[in-house]
Amino acid sequence: MFQYRLVNAKTEPSSSLAALESIETVSELADLFQLMADANRLRIILTVLEAERSVSDIAASLSLSQPLVSHHLRLLRAARILRSERRGRQIFYAAADDHIRCVIEDMLTHIDEPHHEDHV
Repeated sequence: MFQYRLVNAKTEPSSSLAALESIETVSELADLFQLMADANRLRIILTVLEAERSVSDIAASLSLSQPLVSHHLRLLRAARILRSERRGRQIFYAAADDHIRCVIEDMLTHIDEPHHEDHV
């Protein structure tokens, strides 16, 4: 069986990254990234990172149909990327936890960094 061990920039094992020792864990991580790879889902995630939003607010702000937004929200909630809270007749969505916020913010920082060509 293949085993994966990732290390941080200082080449010291990171306790959270050291968990990537099994194919199952890597597969689950790949599934999460694949789920977030959809442009509409990513737009929804970015929208709720700013503040909790209702389904209708998300749909209106992204110019998407409410059924489409509801479909994406179900998938994101099932994957524990988003959490929901019912308030009266509306359901509000937000990032499930700070891990999701950090992943997205780190990736945004990454794409804003200057590109350096690798010379082999």
